[in-house]
Amino acid sequence: MPLIFSGITTRGSFSLVNIPPPSSPLYLWAWGRNAVGQLGLGDTDNRSSPVQIGALTTWSGISGGRNHSLSIKTDGTIWSWGTNSYGELGLGNTTNQSSPVQVGALTTWSGISVGRQHNMAINTNGTLWSWGRGGSGRLGVGNTTSYSSPKQIGALTTWSKIAGGESHSLAIKTDGTIWSWGNGFKGRLGLGDTADRSSPVQVGAGTTWLNVAAGSYNSRAIKTDGTMWSWGNGGYGQLGLSDTTDRSSPTQIGALTTWLTIAAGQYHNLAIKTDGTMWAWGDNGSGRLGLGNTTGTSSPTQIGALTTWSKISLGDTHSFAIKTDGTLWSWGANSQGQLGLGATTTISSPVQVGALNTWSSVAAGGTHSLAVSN
Repeated sequence: MPLIFSGITTRGSFSLVNIPPPSSPLYLWAWGRNAVGQLGLGDTDNRSSPVQIGALTTWSGISGGRNHSLSIKTDGTIWSWGTNSYGELGLGNTTNQSSPVQVGALTTWSGISVGRQHNMAINTNGTLWSWGRGGSGRLGVGNTTSYSSPKQIGALTTWSKIAGGESHSLAIKTDGTIWSWGNGFKGRLGLGDTADRSSPVQVGAGTTWLNVAAGSYNSRAIKTDGTMWSWGNGGYGQLGLSDTTDRSSPTQIGALTTWLTIAAGQYHNLAIKTDGTMWAWGDNGSGRLGLGNTTGTSSPTQIGALTTWSKISLGDTHSFAIKTDGTLWSWGANSQGQLGLGATTTISSPVQVGALNTWSSVAAGGTHSLAVSN
């Protein structure tokens, strides 16, 4: 059974997903803003409730950018749709697409992550590839050129996890080291300065990094010991360090060793602990933290009292979570129907999306959303 690192947030966080056998149907759904076809429904009409994309049942990993989307099928192919101004769809051109189109002919892709206007993918042989906007060196190929087709980053075959941010990128190797490149503004690369890098540079000397997430101007990571670390812009308290100070090197968030998974949005964050509780911090405009109010917080704050949260995803200003019972929940900004609740009303606490209990993954774009159900 293949393992796919599927995009879980706009800014490239990921989740390890066990892909069911081909006989198990995997339906792809989309909703929210659709001005440039980012919903993949063959038109440019917004939707405020989940709508199935086509009739195929072989979708697995998903990731959403500001105005474009990517997905991996169970056959190892990558598909893209939406805006394509910088070649971010990877189709060798800059033409927008309102329906999924296959990226190249390879059937060996194992993971994807979408930034605002750039993308990364890992091949089953451990090589790392990128395409789209190249400004600030975010593609990691040694220059600032934009590419409309996948381009390999170096020759290494040891990449295992990836995360694309606003204009920077993060990756973890099989040896547990973490690497960064792209725009260094606010210290988001974690390299002790604010300089741009156009090729991967190791962040510190640690070899125990497990999970990574990239926000707009900041970064987040979890180590194998369950500790959580952050760096970059802290202006809204999004680093979770009880202040609004920027950090240019990884700094531990509290002393807990029970963090399991993380997701980074534009200026807010979510995390799940090993006990199934969900926590939020950062900017809380439009109620995106899910705390029932619009007051920001600079330290992780628990959302409700439930212990059944399993997966999370953040858009620019909206949030999603999946429970262990397979139900999907959303909250935050909703002007484009991106919460999937059949309306455009802002919500400050988690509300269930529809009645399905078969959701397996979710990915929030800028103001659009994607999800896969069984």
